[in-house]
Amino acid sequence: MANVFTGSEIVDIGIQIERNGKDFYNALISQTRNNEAIEIFTLLAKEEDKHIAVFQKLLEAVGKFEPQEGYPGEYCEYMNSLAGEYVFTQKGKGKEAAGRAKDEKAGIDMGIGFEKDSIIFYQGMKKVVPESDKDAIDALIKEEKKHLVKLTRLKKKL
Repeated sequence: MANVFTGSEIVDIGIQIERNGKDFYNALISQTRNNEAIEIFTLLAKEEDKHIAVFQKLLEAVGKFEPQEGYPGEYCEYMNSLAGEYVFTQKGKGKEAAGRAKDEKAGIDMGIGFEKDSIIFYQGMKKVVPESDKDAIDALIKEEKKHLVKLTRLKKKL
């Protein structure tokens, strides 16, 4: 088996996802002239900072927590598959992704996709954190869903 993640490594990936999200939205701010889009991208970038802080706190609690599995390595294999397919788990990809957006709508579509991918990843992440930290992950998922709604509404207006 290739790369297998521990619980703390999966939370580290969550931190990287949020950093890339912040970079992505900040890059979109500089690429758009639409005031409402600038306002929403600015808000989303600031919220990514808050999410980073939550994950850093979770990192302290996760330690060597191991989820229950049907066979050894099952869960980490699953998370490895998710992480390998999700571009925002790789350092520096947020700004790069924003650079590929040919216009505001393309940037919004990309943001919608990234928010959906984050929700899926964070739902999986809930299995690698202790029970006491699952509420924090649920709160982050709820925030990502709000981001998705904001982006979808913005897309409809443009």
